[in-house]
Amino acid sequence: MNVTENQLGNIYISYHAIAVIAFQAALESYGVVGLAYEGMARGITKLFQKDPTSGVVVHYNDNNSISVDMFLVIEYGTRISSVANSVASNVKFQIEKTTGISVQDVNIHVRGLRVSDPD
Repeated sequence: MNVTENQLGNIYISYHAIAVIAFQAALESYGVVGLAYEGMARGITKLFQKDPTSGVVVHYNDNNSISVDMFLVIEYGTRISSVANSVASNVKFQIEKTTGISVQDVNIHVRGLRVSDPD
């Protein structure tokens, strides 16, 4: 949990809040179909939960910054590297703009490709 101090008190920002921001930023990016679970065991446990942070892992670093891992499913036919770079920059921008926390890196893991309906 990230803590920011000011003259009125402390502000605590949880992993979950940052993960929701990253999740929404990724879904707004062109070429992203959805997010995948990061592992089989975690996927099974989250299968029974409605969680808007699936596919996002937030790590707090020692230098008061965060690192984000994102597990994406990308639209078939798009340039994977372009989509991944776009998602990474969008996620970084949204987290820094919304929370004021420095984002050290955003790691994109492409877990699959999905073909959309031609209609």
